[in-house]
Amino acid sequence: MVNQLSGPASLVLSASVARRYYLDGRSKVEIAGEFGLSRFKVARLIDEARASGLVRIEIGHKGLIDVDLSARVQERFGLQHAVVVDVTDDRDESVRKHLGQVAAELLTEVIGPDDVLGVAWSRSVGAMAKALPRLSAIPVVQLTGALAMPDGDESAIDIVRDVARAAGGPAYVFYAPFMLPDAATARALRQQREVALAFDQLPRVSKAVVGVGLWAPGQSTLYDAAREHDRKALGRLGVCAEVSGVFLSVDGHPVETPLTERIIGVDVEQMREIPEVIVIAYGAAKVPAARAVLRSGLVGGLVTHKSFAQALLDGT
Repeated sequence: MVNQLSGPASLVLSASVARRYYLDGRSKVEIAGEFGLSRFKVARLIDEARASGLVRIEIGHKGLIDVDLSARVQERFGLQHAVVVDVTDDRDESVRKHLGQVAAELLTEVIGPDDVLGVAWSRSVGAMAKALPRLSAIPVVQLTGALAMPDGDESAIDIVRDVARAAGGPAYVFYAPFMLPDAATARALRQQREVALAFDQLPRVSKAVVGVGLWAPGQSTLYDAAREHDRKALGRLGVCAEVSGVFLSVDGHPVETPLTERIIGVDVEQMREIPEVIVIAYGAAKVPAARAVLRSGLVGGLVTHKSFAQALLDGT
């Protein structure tokens, strides 16, 4: 039965099925074909949605998740999962905490015993790591090097270890900076045992959780850590967004930059091979960056908040 304890993905699926049936007038057979479900599963979802109060005059859910907006975002961008959180406090710290909580719930729901989880550093991923309950005993792989933050926030290593503790599986972590002063040093570090061992796991990674940065001051930790001439060079190349050190144009195309060779992190082709990358995005300024990431085809999941989701839909 759909209730407050249902996972985010189940709520969004139920809302999507209910929308098709009650608002679009689709048959159960048509809905089953679209979602790859049995007709009996569709019928059960519809019955449970009605019995639980998910379906009333309009599709809604008394909780943190805006299921209708989640379903619209998921459908518009062709995502595997989209979860939109309805928050009233728009301070970054508060939004980040709520998104981390819901991302943790989503991950708990979609992670299975055969998965390998990749984790990249971001403040929102750190919030998720703190909220994680016990997961299946799965391997956890660090996707990026570490950035030392002046405010003392956790590094990539801390976050991977937090997630691995929740998972109870092996943690593939390494001690290396995210960004190096030159390409030769980066190449040498990639050959070090711990770094090489972690990156050898990348073909096994089936799900990953990452943040997104806008290539602008205060909107990307990588931007803020870069040297001024690197910032300007990437700006001239048309970089709009970065996700775990993968640089993207406003249209979502990968951008090769001189900085790319100095990054210790997953590259664009490695990210593309991960079956589902879930991005946690928040803050009005980052909407263009999130739109670029969604256009890139690199991500299959999104956790965000209501005003951000509405801005995404309004801009497409």
